[in-house]
Amino acid sequence: MTIKAPEACNSMAELRAQIDLLDGELVALLARRAGYIDRAIALKPAEKLPARIPDRVEEVVANVRGRAEDAGLEPEIAERIWRELIEWSIRREAKVLEPNGTGS
Repeated sequence: MTIKAPEACNSMAELRAQIDLLDGELVALLARRAGYIDRAIALKPAEKLPARIPDRVEEVVANVRGRAEDAGLEPEIAERIWRELIEWSIRREAKVLEPNGTGS
């Protein structure tokens, strides 16, 4: 099934099916992103990088806010979602990279 524009949906059932399709795509993209986090876990030790790099966190958030605004999404909601995603990513890295595993 292909994704339709919201205005092309003529019933709530059709609209919900489209949302379910998008949710599936979002989950697949998040899983792909997690693969990159796992690769970072492998690469960071050689570059002596910690799990948390505050400047990079803020760079990612600024990029997401800008993209959200360009796409017509409230930057504040995008930032909240990404900050949670980033914190999860840091915790995932810290379990391997740091003795105490906190990502602080």
